[in-house]
Amino acid sequence: MGDPLFLHGVDFGVFVIAVVRVVVAFVVLLVSVMLMIWFERKVISDMQNRIGPNRAGPWGILQTLADGIKLFFKEDLLPTQADRVVFKLAPYLALLPALLIFTIVPVGGVVTIAHHVVELQVADPPIGILFLLALSSVAVYGTMLAGWSSGSKYPLLGSVRASAQMISYEAAMGLSVVAVILETHSLSTRTIVASQASNVLHWNVFRTGIVPFVVFLIAITAELNRPPFDLTEGEQELVGGFHTEYSSLKFALFFLAEFMNTITMSAVMVTLFFGGPDGPGFHILRWLWPILWFAGKTIIFLYGYVWIRAALPRMRYDQLMDFGWKFLIPLSLGWLLVIAGIQINRKWGIGVLIACALGYLVLQRSLLVSRRRREMLASDGSLGRAGRAAHEVQLRSVPIDRASTIAHERAPATLASELMPAELIPGDEG
Repeated sequence: MGDPLFLHGVDFGVFVIAVVRVVVAFVVLLVSVMLMIWFERKVISDMQNRIGPNRAGPWGILQTLADGIKLFFKEDLLPTQADRVVFKLAPYLALLPALLIFTIVPVGGVVTIAHHVVELQVADPPIGILFLLALSSVAVYGTMLAGWSSGSKYPLLGSVRASAQMISYEAAMGLSVVAVILETHSLSTRTIVASQASNVLHWNVFRTGIVPFVVFLIAITAELNRPPFDLTEGEQELVGGFHTEYSSLKFALFFLAEFMNTITMSAVMVTLFFGGPDGPGFHILRWLWPILWFAGKTIIFLYGYVWIRAALPRMRYDQLMDFGWKFLIPLSLGWLLVIAGIQINRKWGIGVLIACALGYLVLQRSLLVSRRRREMLASDGSLGRAGRAAHEVQLRSVPIDRASTIAHERAPATLASELMPAELIPGDEG
């Protein structure tokens, strides 16, 4: 369908409106990040029976601004063994995808400005979902290059974890998005929102059977390095993870990117599964109600992220990998096949569902047998080591003559020859 702003060509007025849309989106996103950081600190402090920030501004709302100013004027450090160019470039590579993804999110309806029909959305490319998937994959490069270029072991381990985590959960996230594309038959975010506009039951969270939304929520939480998946910066194991060597403004840019990604992906979830700005409105200020509905839905997801951070402990790394490869990817792939079968015929859908369920049970059974076999081999190895250690302790704890007897009875002949006097060794005359 395309952006109606450019239907009649590009003149000076169209150019100004396009620039204003970009600037407004950028400013709104930056202010949202500042408020999100304050909101997270306040909510977690309330959950932990603390006060939280309350000094800078009313209710401490300017605390984030004060922290940003402080970081801006701190000394910027550069490790001696760091790759100078990549080390300085990495924070911006982490920040840029969050800004670009937000440009394809429709935050409202349509308004008329100077006789031009304007969508409250920076851009609506016909391949918007492909743009989203490409940039979400690129986002990990900032984290990976930051750890690699620091010239230190702990940041490098954090960057390796980030790349492995992204690969593990990117596939599940992509399959859940494909389920939405199958239902809406479009890659345009504006068209996806329009396909859900008739009533609540037409929201994609219900049309796709809830499972793709749950998979997308878990996978995107892992992509964002949010708790309980924040293993790339595990302070108990990696000091600070990939950003250990960063300070001042570059350190602030990483956390700006993290919170900006959280806001952007919450907005993407609202767009894909919950109708975007769709909702009941009134005849007064019609343009405002879609914006309020969009903001309200996004805030609900942001509160959920804060709640998860306060409530759940960090996962072990093996649990993280197992959950992504052995559960999420098979579940999302099987459910995608079920949705495709239902679109052909209901009988096809039921048959595919039964086949996927049986296949999943077989997969889980094979994984269970494999795990038990590994545990059995590990226990046999530990028992063997424990037996050898106990034998050595027994040799040390008994008198020397008794030790010689035990060694002669139980140990190999070489060990007995070491413990026996030289004149008693058979065949040794000298």
